[in-house]
Amino acid sequence: MSQRKIIHIDMDCFYAAVEMRDDPSLRGIPIAIGGPPNSRSVLCTSNYEARKFGVRAAMPSGLAMMKCPKLLILPPNFKKYKEASEAIHEVFAKYTDLVEPLSLDEAFLDVTDTELCQRSATLMAKEIQQNIFNKTGLTASAGVAPNKFLAKIASDWRKPSGLFVITPADIDEFVKDLDIKKIPGIGKVSAEKLNQLGIKTCLDAQAWSYEKLEMCFGKMGRGLYDKCRGIDHREVVPDYDRKSLSVEHTFLEDIPFVNGCLDQIPDLSKELLRRLKNYQNKHGTEKKISKAFIKMKFHDFQTVTVEKKREDEFYKELWLDNELSDEFSKHLEDLTKIAYERGNRAVRLIGVGVRLDHQDFGPKQLKLI
Repeated sequence: MSQRKIIHIDMDCFYAAVEMRDDPSLRGIPIAIGGPPNSRSVLCTSNYEARKFGVRAAMPSGLAMMKCPKLLILPPNFKKYKEASEAIHEVFAKYTDLVEPLSLDEAFLDVTDTELCQRSATLMAKEIQQNIFNKTGLTASAGVAPNKFLAKIASDWRKPSGLFVITPADIDEFVKDLDIKKIPGIGKVSAEKLNQLGIKTCLDAQAWSYEKLEMCFGKMGRGLYDKCRGIDHREVVPDYDRKSLSVEHTFLEDIPFVNGCLDQIPDLSKELLRRLKNYQNKHGTEKKISKAFIKMKFHDFQTVTVEKKREDEFYKELWLDNELSDEFSKHLEDLTKIAYERGNRAVRLIGVGVRLDHQDFGPKQLKLI
């Protein structure tokens, strides 16, 4: 089997960059995207000028203003950001069909079998960066590596507008001094626990056996055993082969009570319907829906996902005349209440989604069974 070639593209302070592109007077001054500082809102992102003052995404707007009194906070314009994202994905499509979007501004590309650029993933990454800039006026950082884990780390290595390559021969040397906090999925609490046990780098983690890591950290420990050695067997999963489809929204102000969360479900569900239709129209197929789920992130960043499988017949009349059926709406409301009860505190993000069965039924009119 040939060595895989994975590119991770991450746009540089994407929302803020779009605003600066469209209004050059914003360049060179600290700006952020989010809600007003006289509310309980948080920031979506900030530009590099603001980050010099310690302003970061998910920071309360009031705190951000304290750190940077001259900070200009702009309201988000998601229509513009989606349009820019679509243009970026048009660039990706010229290099491979194996594109896994992570968000509006981030994606994995598997270019192992791409014949362009003398089959060099490094040259492809450079071209992609340049083509994105030519098409959108925005800069991107890129990472190239044999797997997704290392490619994602590499894209952050020389931000902004940088390119970093990790070859198979580089892996052992690269990971040994890698801070354990750089590994995706290891948050602040887990990192502190690892540090207390003397695990600060990947080399430290390599001294632990698989059994000991699993015993101490469960699923995270099993993943850490591979990641600290630079191993990641996950495939790049393109949009047409996805296992789920969802829509989520981060609120500029935390929602303090469950009724406020329930109020968000109809609009999120309508957007989910739109995406389901687009998914079918794009790929000309239907896939069974096996279950629905609600994702909820609380103000302290704890995340819960609640899902429940129903009989297949339940999903056959999921949508009626482009609206949610009453029964399915009630199903989502019940899941939302369960999710909120598990945290019982202010909510900063809600997601609504469905799991898709891999059985394919061929081209047909949308019925969403």
